[in-house]
Amino acid sequence: MTDGYRPTADLVQATSGVLYGTAQQGGANFCSSFYPGCGTVFTEQVGLRPFVETLPAIGKVGSRVIILRNNLTGTTSVTFNGTTAAFTVASSTEITTTVPSGATSGKVQVVTPSGTLTSNVVFRVRQ
Repeated sequence: MTDGYRPTADLVQATSGVLYGTAQQGGANFCSSFYPGCGTVFTEQVGLRPFVETLPAIGKVGSRVIILRNNLTGTTSVTFNGTTAAFTVASSTEITTTVPSGATSGKVQVVTPSGTLTSNVVFRVRQ
């Protein structure tokens, strides 16, 4: 069985929207009780949209925030619930920014050459 069975953990959603999981048994190699450790990593595409992840997901105005996602090179805008933030594209997978003055709790949006990405959770602005 190349797709695996007996899942070993919860599914994890990548910022691409794809779900990843692991299974105890399966994979391309022959597995049996005589060969422990066989298993597989599998993916499932169910139509979830790509997103950006903020680390942390809460902060005060002026605090540092890292935004993660693939293909961030060429980003033209970062906003916190509509409030524009200054940012630096640190690499193709990371943007560094700070919570801008006037920001309120809400989603973070990043505009890239391939489209607008929204955070998967609400960013909470602390007072």
